[in-house]
Amino acid sequence: MNLRGYLVLVAGMGLVTYLPRFLPLFALARRRLPQWLTDWLSLIPVALLSALIAPILFTGGTPRHLELGRPELWVALPTFLFAWKTRSLGGTVLVGMVLFWLAKLAL
Repeated sequence: MNLRGYLVLVAGMGLVTYLPRFLPLFALARRRLPQWLTDWLSLIPVALLSALIAPILFTGGTPRHLELGRPELWVALPTFLFAWKTRSLGGTVLVGMVLFWLAKLAL
């Protein structure tokens, strides 16, 4: 593949990445959404984060199975409490890293 082919490929990848983000924003920018839809859309980030984190915290092994003794789970609990009480992103990251380091040293 020559340089022109690569440039067309990169431009195409950029277009298919940009369009799904731009079109809903463009179509809905000047409209007032119903409150129920706004409330529903506000739950999506929490649901996605939970779906990404839950398998790491609760399961392990090659065929996935429930493991409640994972250090990730035990570190996540006090880290979550710290985040909930302080609402500090930097502090939460620091507490989580220190607790995970201590858990790895202890185990």
